Amino acid sequence: MATKPQSTTAAAMNRNHHLDFLRVTEAAALSSARWVGKGKRNEADQAACEGMRITLNELDMCGTIVIGEGERDEAPMLYIGEVLGSGSGPNIQIAVDPLEGTNLCANGTPNAISVLAAAIEGEGKLMHAPDCYMNKLVVGAEAAGVVDITLPPRVNIRLMSKALGKDVDELIIGILDRPRHDDLIAEIRDVGARVHLIPDGDLSVAIAALDPDSDIDALMGIGGAPEGVITAAAVLCYGGEMQARLVFTNDEQRARAQAMVGGDVERVFTTKDLADGHVMFSATGITSGDLLKGVRYRRGYALTESIVMRSTNGTIRRIETMHRHIDQYEF
Repeated sequence: MATKPQSTTAAAMNRNHHLDFLRVTEAAALSSARWVGKGKRNEADQAACEGMRITLNELDMCGTIVIGEGERDEAPMLYIGEVLGSGSGPNIQIAVDPLEGTNLCANGTPNAISVLAAAIEGEGKLMHAPDCYMNKLVVGAEAAGVVDITLPPRVNIRLMSKALGKDVDELIIGILDRPRHDDLIAEIRDVGARVHLIPDGDLSVAIAALDPDSDIDALMGIGGAPEGVITAAAVLCYGGEMQARLVFTNDEQRARAQAMVGGDVERVFTTKDLADGHVMFSATGITSGDLLKGVRYRRGYALTESIVMRSTNGTIRRIETMHRHIDQYEF
């Protein structure tokens, strides 16, 4: 595919690529929403992938997937290295999760979303995360620079309490509901804070923790590393803070991480290690949850709610869209 020189990228950004990416997550959300509550997780994931892929290919860009979907779920993929777009625009790194929360969508439970982060090569970057786990600590702007993932959770809770001007028992911490978090949950409750348990998919709750109007004050615990990079893009746009450590279950994962990210793979990764520079982010709700309303059907049309962001100017938009021609999203 043809590419344009780097000097054209600033002009490309002025054409509001982040709003183009809004169309991408909307298409994925509308496509998978047909499967909400039907118990068909792979069918929902496939529909989201198809909706996202078709819309990405309509954009004027040379896009490359750097974080793809489906390796862990064994579902249809937007695979790492896949090239998308018309080929006539800027070179863009793309990180996607067409359906974050496949079980949530299949079961009709809250917090299923479609999400995408992107960076123009030479102006921004997204870390090529290995497919392993990541221990994450995400806080909003008011607690940025205060917390430290190497400290015990009870210490970070007290630091957040002071930074946010809240009593400890007013804090709400989002955590994936997994046996590996039993000790973490017990410690947080023991210090007096409250726990918001997440059945699947920590991305939407991590982003909610960045929003000062949200009930969630922070995200803690271990989730997917690829999703962590997408989260970092939102953190960068919001001016919050993310700290993370890779978690390996075998030597093969460790070796892969060493090859992909280099350096000390045991180190603490900061927000800018994961996402830096000019980054764009878009998410659209599929089922209503902590971050966004889901797809809602009315007579002859559907409504979606999305959030779109740019890191360079800190613009964060919540957008509700009416879609009148919804048959095109049936896959």
